[in-house]
Order: sequence, then C-alpha cells, then structure tokens
Amino acid sequence: MAQNNPARASDRISDLKDKATDQFGRVADQAEAVASRVADQGREAGESVQEVAGNLKGAIDKSVKDQPMATLAVAAAAGFVLGALWKS
Repeated sequence: MAQNNPARASDRISDLKDKATDQFGRVADQAEAVASRVADQGREAGESVQEVAGNLKGAIDKSVKDQPMATLAVAAAAGFVLGALWKS
C-alpha cells in the first residue's frame, strides 16, 4: 500500500504534465491565429490607405486642372486653420 501511493502520485503528476502541455499548445495555437488575423487586418488597412491616397491625389489633380483658383483658396484656408491650431 505504501508503494501504491507514490505510483499514483507519479501518475497524477504525469497526467497534470500532459494536461498542461495540451493547454499550452491550445494557447499557442490561439495566439498564432490572433496574430495572423491582426497581420491580415493591418495589411488590408494599408491597402485601403493607399487606395484613398490615390483617390485623393487624383481628385486634387483634377481640381487643380479644372478650378485652379478655387483649389488655391481651399489650400490657403486649410493652411490658415492649421496655422491657427498650431499656434494655440
């Protein structure tokens, strides 16, 4: 009976070790999945920003060509507002 307790304790420790290893593996898999999702979302956000920048550039080019004085007035107003915000 005295030898039975150490054997059961050893089995219990082995079971706990296996459970901990399995849990660690699941956590690692979940962390990898989250990291992959975040990377994909970051990539998509970067592509969206590039698309918006391209659209903005096209709109500004068209505005400068079609209405140069109005575009200049908008740029001056934006500069004035930014300057006033920067000062305060």
